[in-house]
Order: sequence, then C-alpha cells, then structure tokens
Amino acid sequence: MNKVLRQRAVLEALRQGPVANQEDLQRALRKRGFKVGQATLSRDIRDLNLSKTAAGYTLPQGDGSAGLALPPVQRLVREFVLDVRAAQNLLVVKTIIGSAQPVAAALDEQEWEELVGTIAGDDTILIVCPDKDGAKKVAVRIEEMLG
Repeated sequence: MNKVLRQRAVLEALRQGPVANQEDLQRALRKRGFKVGQATLSRDIRDLNLSKTAAGYTLPQGDGSAGLALPPVQRLVREFVLDVRAAQNLLVVKTIIGSAQPVAAALDEQEWEELVGTIAGDDTILIVCPDKDGAKKVAVRIEEMLG
C-alpha cells in the first residue's frame, strides 16, 4: 500500500489522541485498511518524527505534515488518469492500476467547491459533485490537465 496514504492514516489515528504502543497503532491502522508489520510501523514512526511519551505516541510539534506532500495534482493526473466520464453529478475517473488513491487524495486537496468528495479503489475514482454543472466543471479541469 502507498506509504504516503499509510502515514496519513497514522497521523489521523494520532489526531484522535495519543496511542499507547505500536500494537494499538497497528490496530488503528488495520481499522483504516492498512495491514503493516512492526518494521514498517517503526520506520513510519521514525519518518513522521513521532514522540513517545508516558501517554503513548503523539504528533510532532508543528502541523505534522512534513514529508507527506503529494506531487502536484496536474502531474498525477497527467501520469495516471486514463479516462473521465460524467454520470449526472458524478464522475468516474479511470486510472492506471494502483494509482487511484493518490490521484483522489490530490484532487481532494484542491478544495474545489464543485467537488464534494472522492472515493478511490485501485484503478477507479468516483467523484461526487453537488450537481451536473459542478461535475462538468471538474471534468473540464481534469481533461485540461490531461492535455
């Protein structure tokens, strides 16, 4: 699974409060769909600069997002998106296998008012827009990125 997405899940778990130990962190990740071993989890803890306190692991000082930036959305779309199809207020975006989640995360980060949210599988993204016009605007933006 994608390291960036897994590490974001670690940060999400810790935003809900300190996590006592690695086993509890593994359980929290499993609930989010990430099955990780102890070695991978230790690397993530080190990479994210997490602190171990008496209460458990806590977020680093600051915003905690260092090292988790996705590539620009234009680059992800250009490299991985194969097709965009509208269906009323929805868009179905086909991607190269294994790349739907980072593309969807990058689209979500754009905070376009016409985009309510995304759901990503392995090679397909479902984009929900408030109405048909919003879906058309998002489709045009994505198609422009494709060139």
